[in-house]
Amino acid sequence: MDRLIVADHTEVIVGEGWPRPLLPPREDRRQVALLTQPEPTSRAIELAGLLREDGLRTEVIGLPDRDEAKTLEVAATVYQALAGSRLTAQDTIIGFGGGAVTDLAGFVAGTWMRGVEAVHFPTTFLAAIDAAIGGKTGVNIGGKNLVGLFWHPTRVVIDLNVLETLPPELVREGMAEAYKAGLVGDPALAALLSDDPEPDTREVVLRALLVKKRLVDLDPRDRGERAFLNFGHTIGHALEYASTLSHGESVALGMVAAARVSEMVAGFPDRRTVTSTIERLGLPTTVPGVDGARVRDLVGRDKKRDHSGTRMVLLKEIGDPFLTHVGPDEVEAGLSAIGL
Repeated sequence: MDRLIVADHTEVIVGEGWPRPLLPPREDRRQVALLTQPEPTSRAIELAGLLREDGLRTEVIGLPDRDEAKTLEVAATVYQALAGSRLTAQDTIIGFGGGAVTDLAGFVAGTWMRGVEAVHFPTTFLAAIDAAIGGKTGVNIGGKNLVGLFWHPTRVVIDLNVLETLPPELVREGMAEAYKAGLVGDPALAALLSDDPEPDTREVVLRALLVKKRLVDLDPRDRGERAFLNFGHTIGHALEYASTLSHGESVALGMVAAARVSEMVAGFPDRRTVTSTIERLGLPTTVPGVDGARVRDLVGRDKKRDHSGTRMVLLKEIGDPFLTHVGPDEVEAGLSAIGL
């Protein structure tokens, strides 16, 4: 198994199957709350059985699918379950599922008893290479991830066997985040995804993780270079919140838009390469049927906005990102590029 340490907080384990011990060794842990979604429930129950064999009281708490899990109302039901089971500050909350689960589980862990241990077992490509790592948590209120905190998990376990058996739509979603990682931090990964229709899963995961590790290590609290990981997310998050598009589809569209703004602002020479690669990965590049006014309003309320206006991550070249403020004309050009 491959092991990485991110921001001196998180041990990331990548391999086939689950490691033993399942959790970071700690003598005072007595209980685990395992949060999961409908699709991976059977595997979550299997994990719960192993934890019980290890002597840990384990409660499985079901969450709604996708971003329906990321609300304060759902968090409140989890808090009630934790109170009922008397989970203490020495115990552990596990997020087992996609990015919505790891976001919600991390949020609950960071706020229960003023902070308990979080461990994530991501079961989607997107969660494995992005959402589960780096300590960002959040719920959606009037916009994407407007309420949250930084709470780093102590361990993230990525089972390659799970990723290699995902349905195609979940693989495509994850490839959007992998391509983003390549665009902002690993031109070789970006080229691999442009050229190879069936890239090696382990190589894609490890390369994407190394990009995220490097940026999170430099900037654990997202005050500088880490913001580069938001390439495609300013418009992407607005699209996701305003439509039925998945996170991966929304980020793909956001990258098409950001590539156009990069061309306009910085002379980015590879806009067409970005668009054609996203098409080759099976992701959308235009978005008919979405309320453009709603998207524009959400872009204006994006959490990355500050008193100087809308901030976007743009590219000078592949692998050379920068963060800047953009005006209404630039935002409009990006939205026009995706058909809004």
